[in-house]
This record gives sequence, structure tokens and C-alpha cells, in this order.
Amino acid sequence: MALGRINAMRFAGGVPDRLVVAPIDLRIADSHIAEEIYSGRFAMGGTMVDTGGGSPFQIEVENQAFARSLQGFGWLRHMRAADHDLAFANARALVDDWITVQGRDLGGLAYDPQVLSTRLIAWFSHSPIVLRGADHGFYRRFLKSIALQTRYLRHVTLALPADAIRFRARIALAMASLCLPSSAGTIRSASRLLSAEFDLQILPDGGHISRNPMVLINLLTDLLPLRQTYVNLGQKPPGNMIAGMDRMFTALRFFRHANGELALFNGASAVSADRLLGVLRYDETSGAAYREMPHSHYQRLAAGAVVLIADTGPPPKGNVSATSHAGCLSFELSSGRSRFIVNAGAPVYFHPDHAEFSRLTAAHSTVTFNDTSSVKISHSPFLGPIVTSGVRRVTVKSLDQEGVQLGFSATHDGYVSSLRLLHRREIRLMASGHELHGRDQFLKPDEDNPPASDKTVAVARFHIHPTISVSQDETGVVHLTARDGDSWAFVCNDLKLEIEEDVHFADLAGARTSKQITLTCVVGECAQVDWQLIRTTLPRSMS
Repeated sequence: MALGRINAMRFAGGVPDRLVVAPIDLRIADSHIAEEIYSGRFAMGGTMVDTGGGSPFQIEVENQAFARSLQGFGWLRHMRAADHDLAFANARALVDDWITVQGRDLGGLAYDPQVLSTRLIAWFSHSPIVLRGADHGFYRRFLKSIALQTRYLRHVTLALPADAIRFRARIALAMASLCLPSSAGTIRSASRLLSAEFDLQILPDGGHISRNPMVLINLLTDLLPLRQTYVNLGQKPPGNMIAGMDRMFTALRFFRHANGELALFNGASAVSADRLLGVLRYDETSGAAYREMPHSHYQRLAAGAVVLIADTGPPPKGNVSATSHAGCLSFELSSGRSRFIVNAGAPVYFHPDHAEFSRLTAAHSTVTFNDTSSVKISHSPFLGPIVTSGVRRVTVKSLDQEGVQLGFSATHDGYVSSLRLLHRREIRLMASGHELHGRDQFLKPDEDNPPASDKTVAVARFHIHPTISVSQDETGVVHLTARDGDSWAFVCNDLKLEIEEDVHFADLAGARTSKQITLTCVVGECAQVDWQLIRTTLPRSMS
């Protein structure tokens, strides 16, 4: 929202006399971080800043992730975890400092809708500690600022596209309608608008229209406290909220690997186990994860402790594709407590170069032609980083055979316009859970084999999780071994297997070095490549 700086008088209005309720915060808190903040050390967005006793809101920091985190005030939860008056007084002083420094001009990063929504939710949730021991002057300044920010967010949300940022803004506004003294009409209006977002953004299979699994966690983290607040106040939740959240939980189960971690597709990154479990403990749906998500376009093959999740859909259109990755037909494989084959994933803390590289097809466990991506991403400052061309159609056929195998065949057209080639991938997971059979085919648009003269270079990449040991024996077979002894052999009789250096972006500690297996061929010489993953050793807990 490039609205520039807007005078606060435009959104002036009445000042509420109190807050009605304070929703809970499900995010993990750490009292040690509160101690660091009290000492003037702010570690956020992968950056540490020592304020030297000055205001953190008057320090210029280039790291946008740090700035967003600082301005979003999610760190107030750590002050609450400290649970002592000194931490509460520090929280109040920092909030008052923000109001003085940032509260007069409604513009810049501080009033970006995503940051603003985060801050309002944090201020509502942690208002008990911010206001504990406060004098009347601060109490009024705090409520006046909240009311002003709420009115501004209500105004700018009208111009937002239907994406996760607008969904979160609607959550913040619904929370404001309950936390501030509001008329019945205001509460109903906020409820109705939030209900509409479920219709617009949550697909029938529970996925989000962005196809990013992480969006589900982010939204549920705020929706759960909001739902409970409706209940606590005796208010009726938005019409589509309960059913919509149930669908989201079902989808979240779909994207969980055998070890409980989240699959890395279309902008998803590493999520701490505590945070994921903090959301899933409220999951009241039941049953096994779905075999496929027909509206979100993903496949899931599961046998025993082995899970394979694959992306078999085109990117969404328009603004909602701004975090989409060029990973069509990529897959991830987990076995027991370990992830073996993964995608590079999005960086936990935004880094422009890492974010750009992580979206390339080469950062996914799938095939590239001539080292180009299957979708084109805009670099226009006007359009933003949205998908502009590439994969438009993906056809999928089931290869399931009851009692024998689970599998699928999927074909995408991402390279048709540039190279006149289709990529078809077939994957079969045997019922035993000990064998995975894969086939990559390179076809002309009419699905015939390419001519021998086609010199397009195809590279199939299989990114290995950093915790997996990789070695190659004298026969060329690559062995993948987890810390618990679970071991798989990667076999290809058609081409030589190469082990290459790699980068895994989606790690809580930052980008890590890893390995990848690559298979390279000239399309006109090998229009089909078969490969296998065969379990050679069971994990110690099962042997």
C-alpha cells in the first residue's frame, strides 16, 4: 500500500474508555528474550541490534525482516512470559515510545497492512501486561492509538486484494470489534467480512488459494484465539468460521510429514515443532490425512511410516501468486523421524537473494530443461513478484492399485511455449513402504517422443535434507542414511548419479549447506529416465 504519509487527523475519532477482553496468544514465548530486550538487544528477523539505550524505533536497519518484526510487536509475548513488573514496565515504555515516534504519521512500514494487523493483534493480546500499573495518561494514549490504528486498517483493507494479508487484516478487525466497546452492528459487520474471506480464500479441501501450506498455520494461530474470544463473550462466530477452520486443520494434516514437520511447497518454510503442535492441539477433526487435495492440487502417498507429498498443480493467478514457487511435479519424501528428499524451501527470515533462488525450479526436487524454470516470475516494481507465465495446465491420473501400490502420473506444460516440451512424472510407492519407483518422461506437446535432434538438457534434481548422510558406492548407487539408521538406496540404471553441493534455505538457524542428487541427459537421446529409492536398513527403533 503506497499511500505515503497520511495525517492522523483524517482518522481521528472517539477514544474508547476500556478494553473489553484480551485474547490469548498461542505463539511460543521465551522469558530470556525479554531480558535481552530490557538490555537493549533486539534479535529479530535473523539480525541482532543493540540500541545502546536508545529508542529501537529511531534506528535505521536495512533488514526488512527485522523492521517488520520490531514494528509488529509480536515480541510482547516474551515480556509476558517473564512475568514480573520490570518486564511489564519495559513493555509499556516501548509501546509508549512507539506511539510517540510512529503514531503521528500513518505511513511507512509501520502502517503496512500486514505489520499493522500483527501489531493490533499483539496489543490486544498483551494489553493486560502493557496496562498493568499504567497511569491514566498512558492508558488513554494506548486506547487512542489502538482506535486510530483500527480505523486506518479498516480503511486500507478495502483496497487490498484477496490474499493472506487481507485475511489477517479481517481477523485483526474482527478482534478489534470484540476487544473494543463496539455496537452490535460493528461486530456483525466485522464478522460478516471475515466469513467472506473463508469463502474466497479457503478451498473446499481446506487449502489456501496461495497453495502455501504455511499460510494455514499463520492464519490458524490467530483464528483460534479469535474463535475462543467469540465464545467467551457469548457472541456468535462468523458463519463460515467453524467449518472453514475444520477444513484448514484437515489440510494441515495433509501437509505434515511422517516426523510431523511441514512440507516445503510454494513459500512454506521451517516451523518449530512447538509452534506446529501449539496449533494442532486444537484440531478437533479426526481421521487419516486425505490421499489427495483435488482443489489445492497436491498428492499424498503414505505406506507405513513413509510419506510422499507432491505438487501437481499450476500456480495461482494474479497477486496471490507472489509467493508461488516454480516447483510443479516436485515431491518430498519422509520416512519415520526423518525427511530424506525435500525442496529447498523459503528462507525463515526474508533475504532477497535467498527468496529469489528458492523460487526457482532448480531449488525443487523435480526436472528443469536448459536450467530454466517452469514458470516466469515478474521483476516489475508495479506488478510485484507474481507469476506471469509458464505452467498453466497439469493433468493427473491415479496409478493406485489396492494392496499393491499408491501412485500417480502427472504432466505439466510449463515448457511448451519456450521449448515445445512436456514433463511427465510417474511415482509409485509400494504397499510395503520399502520401495519407491519413479519415471520422468520428456514429450512433445502431442505427447510423442522428441526427435533425436532435440539437444535440450534435462536435469532431475533430488534435494537431500541436511540431516541425511549421503555416500556413493563403487557401483554408482547413492546411499541416504538418517541419524536413527534408517537408510535408503537411490538407484538409476539409465544415467550416472551425481552428488552435488546444495543449499537448504528453510532452516530455523538460517540457510544450510546440503547435498543433492542429479540426473542429467539430452532430451533427444533419452526421452525417459527411471529411478528408484529402496529401503536398505530399518531405523533402529524398528529393527
